Amino acid sequence: MMIPNITQTRSRAFRAVLMGLTLHVFALSATAQQTPAPVKKNEPPAAEPVAVMEDFEVTGRVLYSDQVNALTSPTPVLDVPQSLSIVTAEQIERQGFTSMRDIVDYTPGLTTSQGEGHRDAIVFRGTRSTADFFIDGIRDDVQYYRSFYNVEQVEILRGPNAITFGRGGTGGIINRVMKKGMLGATFNDYKITVDTFGAYSGQLDSNVAVSENSAFRINAAFESLDNDRPFYDGERIGINPTFRIMLTEDTQVDLSYEYVDHERHIDRGIPTGANGEPVDGFKDLFFGDSELNVNDLEAHLFRATLEQGFSDNLKGRFNLAYSDYDKLYQNFYASKYDAVNTPDRVTLDGYVDTTQRESLTLSADLIGEFETGEITHRFVTGVEYIDTENDNDRYNSFFDTNPADRDTETFLIGNQVLRNGRGLSVNGPTVNDFTADLNDDTSADVTTGSFYFHDEIGVTEQLNLILGGRFDSFEIEALDNKSGTLRTRTDEEFSPRVGLIYKPQPDMSVYVSYSETFLPRSGEQFATITDETAALDPDEFTNTEAGLKWDLTPGLSLSTSVFELEKSSPETGKDDAAALEVVKSSVTGFEAQLIGFVTDKWYLSAGYSYLDGEVESDEEDDGNRPRELPEHMFSVWNNYQVTEALGVGLGLVYYDDVFIDNGNDTKLPSYVRVDAALYYTIHENLRVQMNIENLTDELYYPHAHADHQATVGNPINATLALIGSF
Repeated sequence: MMIPNITQTRSRAFRAVLMGLTLHVFALSATAQQTPAPVKKNEPPAAEPVAVMEDFEVTGRVLYSDQVNALTSPTPVLDVPQSLSIVTAEQIERQGFTSMRDIVDYTPGLTTSQGEGHRDAIVFRGTRSTADFFIDGIRDDVQYYRSFYNVEQVEILRGPNAITFGRGGTGGIINRVMKKGMLGATFNDYKITVDTFGAYSGQLDSNVAVSENSAFRINAAFESLDNDRPFYDGERIGINPTFRIMLTEDTQVDLSYEYVDHERHIDRGIPTGANGEPVDGFKDLFFGDSELNVNDLEAHLFRATLEQGFSDNLKGRFNLAYSDYDKLYQNFYASKYDAVNTPDRVTLDGYVDTTQRESLTLSADLIGEFETGEITHRFVTGVEYIDTENDNDRYNSFFDTNPADRDTETFLIGNQVLRNGRGLSVNGPTVNDFTADLNDDTSADVTTGSFYFHDEIGVTEQLNLILGGRFDSFEIEALDNKSGTLRTRTDEEFSPRVGLIYKPQPDMSVYVSYSETFLPRSGEQFATITDETAALDPDEFTNTEAGLKWDLTPGLSLSTSVFELEKSSPETGKDDAAALEVVKSSVTGFEAQLIGFVTDKWYLSAGYSYLDGEVESDEEDDGNRPRELPEHMFSVWNNYQVTEALGVGLGLVYYDDVFIDNGNDTKLPSYVRVDAALYYTIHENLRVQMNIENLTDELYYPHAHADHQATVGNPINATLALIGSF
């Protein structure tokens, strides 16, 4: 197995960037004689205002459907009967966020898993997921690291969400709302960064009003990746041209194409020792291959959305999305380490995995309001069709010096770094062959058809009843190319949702809700289904929640919730395959978040969560605490505007210790990390910003994948940014 030619990959990226910039030049040329006077992107244009669909506008903390975001109906946050967090582009920029992990650190109820060093892996209320990601409400389930260069806001909904998103969403979902063309506006924003590790990046956000009814926008970014870990490097390129046009007063079209090219070194972390915690003495060591631990992703994403107003009380939204992902990741990692008997030795394992996935999504929503007597209804009904073709193969490592177990080899600490699959093991010079041991080779065709409805019933001015449900037909046909076996499975599930919202005053709501979702036996990533798993029903997840939301002032909001999340997973009997057993787990918890402006100069975001859980099974882990479930989490971020030009930021993140194995034998210790920021506005079009992560230089381990793969957190790191416009 060979790594794709990097020169060819960069050439593809260059052509994509050139294509986008060429389109932008054409748009600028077309408007050279007619473009209205430039305006700031947050100010109204000087030209005569363009007619807009007022019911689709975004006002304050209201999620409206012109964002094509996580909620399909235009519902105020106070009227959503579940926990949610919204992180805006401005907040992402101010806090210097560059990854999903950065956002999760400051979000109650969520943690991150390592994701084997090549993907976002979020733990929602104790449930790990690598697939519950969405772009403008459309599924984005390939495993990779997502960026924010073209993001307007990030929406995090907690609790099962099958009614809106179908299968998955077991503990929650994350939706990225993308930047789109802005009518009547012309601006060019940029951001340039460099940090103390040597990483640097550049971003461009350029919008031009092609005419009074259309706009072209392009977002582009380049990142050169680096940190303090040995051998770490990488590059990431993203380019996203978009076009918006108002065909009529009631008809709006958005078109978007995104190209992603991402290559990075994979670091699986360090082993745990005799005390069950990561070995601090290994914090500067790398366990793997200096050349072959690499992830390479190329993706093309096309999205088209039509929004149509049929009347004052009825709107329609129609989506088409196509995605094409080509991904390779290969790595070696520490799989065994005995700190008591062989403290000077470590065993490495490895594999190479490729994924090619194409997905087509078609959806249509009707959003409307009507009255039955004095009772009001705000409803959404829709259909969705998804067709996915997925090809995946994996080859295990194969060492020529270990006939007892070709997949692994043991090395002395100090010789544990391979180079192009070659190294010095305890058995002598060794060579790995990534083409000798095929683990699996699967071609899967997945088809999903869905129908859903959601009704927000205004029983009185103070009392709302939420009723909804979704029917999903999930069909998978998986060909095991290794054995030639074809297996199929069809799951048809109905997922209900019910909620009750009471508003004792206009700026406060108290709610209770119940929701369900399911996960087919093929898993999140359409893994091979066996004869055994094909006969099993999907995993089922239920969430019962009660909460309070209160707009303390027009700019400051408090939300709290208590919940119970239950998982039920059918399994074949341990001693009798014909017997059916159900493995259960449950997580109960409390979450609270305070966010907004305390004064006109002080912005505050604070969150806390308490999580408790238990596994119920007949295995050895019965009664254990679920892995990756910290009992207490706390975060706080402050922005304070000292003068008109000078601002400061200060944040703190606390995570309780967490188990990283089902047996509760190994864990990551608790930690406190302090972050800070400094802002200085040179003039209205230029700001200098410095973000400092881990101000106290704390040694900590933010997440892990398994017993001997604990990620070492970054030491103190300062990022300097120039943010401006022209």
